Amino acid sequence: MKLTETSVSRTIPAAAEKVFDTWIDPKSPGGPWFGAERAILNPVVDGLFYLAVKHEGRTWPHYGRFLQIDRPRVVAHTWMSEATKGAESVVTVTMEARGDETEVTLRHSGVPDDEMGRQHKDGWAWILSALADSLAARRSASTAD
Repeated sequence: MKLTETSVSRTIPAAAEKVFDTWIDPKSPGGPWFGAERAILNPVVDGLFYLAVKHEGRTWPHYGRFLQIDRPRVVAHTWMSEATKGAESVVTVTMEARGDETEVTLRHSGVPDDEMGRQHKDGWAWILSALADSLAARRSASTAD
Protein backbone atom coordinates (compact mmCIF):
# COMPACT_ATOMS: atom_id res chain seq x y z
CA MET A 1 0.00 0.00 0.00
CA LYS A 2 1.42 3.36 -1.06
CA LEU A 3 1.33 6.03 1.68
CA THR A 4 1.30 9.79 1.43
CA GLU A 5 1.34 12.93 3.57
CA THR A 6 -1.16 15.75 3.55
CA SER A 7 -0.74 19.19 5.04
CA VAL A 8 -3.09 22.11 5.72
CA SER A 9 -2.42 25.49 7.34
CA ARG A 10 -4.60 28.26 8.65
CA THR A 11 -4.10 31.50 10.52
CA ILE A 12 -6.31 31.45 13.60
CA PRO A 13 -7.39 34.74 15.25
CA ALA A 14 -6.30 33.80 18.77
CA ALA A 15 -3.20 33.38 20.92
CA ALA A 16 -1.35 30.04 20.62
CA GLU A 17 -2.30 29.07 24.19
CA LYS A 18 -6.01 29.53 23.41
CA VAL A 19 -5.69 27.56 20.16
CA PHE A 20 -3.82 24.76 21.93
CA ASP A 21 -6.33 24.59 24.81
CA THR A 22 -9.28 24.50 22.39
CA TRP A 23 -7.58 21.80 20.31
CA ILE A 24 -7.19 19.33 23.18
CA ASP A 25 -10.53 20.01 24.97
CA PRO A 26 -13.42 17.85 23.68
CA LYS A 27 -15.92 20.34 25.18
CA SER A 28 -14.53 23.36 23.26
CA PRO A 29 -16.51 24.33 20.17
CA GLY A 30 -14.21 24.42 17.15
CA GLY A 31 -11.86 21.74 18.42
CA PRO A 32 -11.45 18.51 16.43
CA TRP A 33 -13.20 16.39 19.08
CA PHE A 34 -16.19 18.71 19.60
CA GLY A 35 -19.51 17.58 18.20
CA ALA A 36 -18.44 13.97 17.74
CA GLU A 37 -21.01 11.34 18.54
CA ARG A 38 -18.57 10.13 21.19
CA ALA A 39 -15.13 11.38 22.22
CA ILE A 40 -12.93 9.83 24.88
CA LEU A 41 -9.45 11.24 25.23
CA ASN A 42 -6.58 11.42 27.65
CA PRO A 43 -4.34 14.17 26.19
CA VAL A 44 -1.03 13.16 27.77
CA VAL A 45 1.93 11.40 26.13
CA ASP A 46 0.85 7.76 25.59
CA GLY A 47 -2.74 8.72 26.50
CA LEU A 48 -5.34 7.14 24.25
CA PHE A 49 -8.31 8.53 22.37
CA TYR A 50 -11.44 7.20 20.72
CA LEU A 51 -13.52 9.39 18.44
CA ALA A 52 -16.83 8.40 16.82
CA VAL A 53 -17.75 10.74 13.96
CA LYS A 54 -21.14 10.64 12.26
CA HIS A 55 -20.68 11.27 8.52
CA GLU A 56 -22.72 10.33 5.47
CA GLY A 57 -25.26 8.42 7.54
CA ARG A 58 -22.86 6.21 9.47
CA THR A 59 -20.48 6.28 12.40
CA TRP A 60 -16.74 6.30 11.68
CA PRO A 61 -14.55 5.23 14.64
CA HIS A 62 -11.06 6.72 15.02
CA TYR A 63 -8.42 5.63 17.51
CA GLY A 64 -5.00 6.78 18.52
CA ARG A 65 -2.50 7.70 21.18
CA PHE A 66 -0.81 10.98 21.94
CA LEU A 67 2.87 11.12 21.01
CA GLN A 68 3.76 14.70 21.97
CA ILE A 69 2.04 17.39 24.02
CA ASP A 70 4.02 20.64 24.18
CA ARG A 71 1.73 23.52 25.17
CA PRO A 72 1.28 25.81 23.28
CA ARG A 73 3.39 24.63 20.35
CA VAL A 74 2.72 21.00 19.34
CA VAL A 75 0.16 18.23 19.61
CA ALA A 76 1.06 14.96 17.87
CA HIS A 77 -0.91 11.75 17.90
CA THR A 78 -1.42 8.60 15.92
CA TRP A 79 -4.60 8.22 13.88
CA MET A 80 -6.23 4.93 12.92
CA SER A 81 -9.53 4.49 11.12
CA GLU A 82 -11.20 2.61 8.34
CA ALA A 83 -9.87 5.32 5.99
CA THR A 84 -6.28 4.48 7.02
CA LYS A 85 -7.09 0.79 6.51
CA GLY A 86 -6.21 0.23 10.17
CA ALA A 87 -2.66 1.52 9.65
CA GLU A 88 -1.26 3.83 12.31
CA SER A 89 -0.81 7.22 10.66
CA VAL A 90 0.54 10.30 12.49
CA VAL A 91 -1.07 13.73 12.88
CA THR A 92 1.23 16.59 13.96
CA VAL A 93 -0.29 19.99 14.72
CA THR A 94 2.10 22.91 15.19
CA MET A 95 1.04 26.31 16.50
CA GLU A 96 3.27 29.30 15.86
CA ALA A 97 2.41 32.68 17.39
CA ARG A 98 2.13 35.53 14.88
CA GLY A 99 1.38 38.58 17.01
CA ASP A 100 -2.13 38.08 18.41
CA GLU A 101 -2.85 35.31 15.90
CA THR A 102 -1.53 31.76 15.48
CA GLU A 103 -0.37 29.94 12.35
CA VAL A 104 -1.64 26.37 12.69
CA THR A 105 -0.10 23.71 10.43
CA LEU A 106 -1.43 20.18 10.46
CA ARG A 107 0.58 17.37 8.83
CA HIS A 108 -0.95 13.92 8.50
CA SER A 109 1.61 11.34 7.40
CA GLY A 110 1.24 7.67 6.61
CA VAL A 111 -2.17 8.08 4.98
CA PRO A 112 -3.07 5.62 2.20
CA ASP A 113 -2.67 7.19 -1.23
CA ASP A 114 -6.23 6.42 -2.33
CA GLU A 115 -9.55 8.27 -2.46
CA MET A 116 -10.42 7.77 1.23
CA GLY A 117 -6.90 8.64 2.30
CA ARG A 118 -6.88 11.83 0.25
CA GLN A 119 -10.23 12.89 1.79
CA HIS A 120 -8.36 13.52 5.05
CA LYS A 121 -7.07 16.81 3.60
CA ASP A 122 -10.61 18.14 3.16
CA GLY A 123 -11.56 16.91 6.62
CA TRP A 124 -8.61 18.59 8.31
CA ALA A 125 -9.18 21.82 6.33
CA TRP A 126 -12.81 21.80 7.53
CA ILE A 127 -11.66 21.32 11.14
CA LEU A 128 -9.15 24.20 10.93
CA SER A 129 -11.90 26.42 9.46
CA ALA A 130 -14.27 25.47 12.30
CA LEU A 131 -11.51 26.24 14.81
CA ALA A 132 -10.83 29.64 13.21
CA ASP A 133 -14.53 30.52 13.05
CA SER A 134 -15.16 29.49 16.66
CA LEU A 135 -12.19 31.42 18.05
CA ALA A 136 -13.01 34.47 15.90
CA ALA A 137 -16.57 34.46 17.27
CA ARG A 138 -15.29 34.18 20.85
CA ARG A 139 -12.82 37.00 20.22
CA SER A 140 -15.45 39.37 18.84
CA ALA A 141 -17.86 38.48 21.67
CA SER A 142 -15.21 39.31 24.28
CA THR A 143 -14.30 42.62 22.61
CA ALA A 144 -18.00 43.56 22.39
CA ASP A 145 -18.35 43.39 26.18
